[in-house]
Amino acid sequence: MHRFLLALTLVAMPLLGHASEEPEYEVIRTFDNVELRHYSPYVVAEVVLDASAEDAGSQAFPILAGYIFGKNKGEKKFAMTAPVTQTAATMAPIRMDMTAPVTQAVVAGGMQVQFVLPKGVTLETAPEPIDPRVQLRLVPAGTWAVIRYSGTWSQTNYLEHLGELKAALQAAGVDTQGEPVLARYNAPFTPWFLRRNEIWLAVR
Repeated sequence: MHRFLLALTLVAMPLLGHASEEPEYEVIRTFDNVELRHYSPYVVAEVVLDASAEDAGSQAFPILAGYIFGKNKGEKKFAMTAPVTQTAATMAPIRMDMTAPVTQAVVAGGMQVQFVLPKGVTLETAPEPIDPRVQLRLVPAGTWAVIRYSGTWSQTNYLEHLGELKAALQAAGVDTQGEPVLARYNAPFTPWFLRRNEIWLAVR
């Protein structure tokens, strides 16, 4: 247990600093507290879980951290990047019942959590995960509307700023599509008032 907590701390520590690598993007417009960003393509390791929005991050973290710590074919290790993103899943989630086979039928819904892999990693060069719950995905280039805020990761704080983002976009005449994405840039032990949190909505 102590080894796991130490590993969790070590993988989370880079998220405290502002030097953590992020996907490349260009700010193409700003208004109110919103940025429109055009992101270059990047590769993620992701897991889809049958979990609530409040629990998905803590359940997904050790699974995805295992992959970047070397639980992959080739035992390659990656530096932690930012952000860790979370959104409502668009595919069937994996049950967190470790006694059931992975192939067991699953319910609809759930949450998708992603770790961004470092720049230069492609689907061809990324090592294959050993854990079948971990999948690799190329996130294509795209434009996102983003609002940044500090504070806790509570649903109340999230929904307040999601409403602010949607209102600003409606006033600006910007159309979006898909589910909102919560992006977290800091470790859990970062004081709430120092955290960088963001909500992303894909621009249509």
